[in-house]
Amino acid sequence: MNKITITAIALAAALASVDASAEVPKKWQLVWADEFNSETLDPAVWSRTTRGTPDWANTQSDDPRLVELRDGVLVLKGIVNDNTESDPAPYITGGIWTKDLKSFDPGRFEFRARLHGAKGAWPAIWLLPYDHRNEKNYWPNGGEIDILERLNNNHGVYQTVHSHWTYDLGKVNEPKSTGIYRIDREDWNTYAVDILEDKVIFYINGEQTLVYPKINDGAEGQFPFYIPQYILIDMQLGGQWVGDVDKADLPVEMEVDYVRYYQLR
Repeated sequence: MNKITITAIALAAALASVDASAEVPKKWQLVWADEFNSETLDPAVWSRTTRGTPDWANTQSDDPRLVELRDGVLVLKGIVNDNTESDPAPYITGGIWTKDLKSFDPGRFEFRARLHGAKGAWPAIWLLPYDHRNEKNYWPNGGEIDILERLNNNHGVYQTVHSHWTYDLGKVNEPKSTGIYRIDREDWNTYAVDILEDKVIFYINGEQTLVYPKINDGAEGQFPFYIPQYILIDMQLGGQWVGDVDKADLPVEMEVDYVRYYQLR
């Protein structure tokens, strides 16, 4: 079996086994999911995240050791680079995205993940505008939705929205655009976000955390989020935000059990 993208009908049995904390209100209908129950990623949906200059991307690598499908779980790794002759980065990390492959209209995005801590580790699951080549969507104008970002071995994760309003104009509390919320540090947690016409709502383990509303009809780039998105899932090591890396803590992993996408009935 080499295709792991499945439809809502095929997911009925899987959903029956989901714990109560991850139950989805009946207004949402599952339309797509990836349960990572194959030996390879679906190349029509996912590709490997590429190296870039921002901190979140500056250790990304296509080293095959960094992305693994293991017992129905996606595993992304951060390791000490043992071949600095061909790649000068001191550490290398793995990530995947649906960029230029699969677009998701506004809806509910849900992920079940387990984050293993390390000094300097920065795992993240987030969304960016699918039409990223359109000038009006250049960052931060098209927005960014961070469903989870964890630093080091913290007990909580950040959930955040970015936009011209929050980043360029600095209005991060008008309304509140970010927060850090407690997780079970050693176990699996479920993370979700609803993108609606008038608000973005975040959840952890079925409990609502942050609500970011549209105000003043979204003037000055305050609410660019109601547009098609692509998914990014990545491990990162180091950077100005998370700080220095301790090699003794490596390798480090983030595990993702599933990705599920819902639309309103």
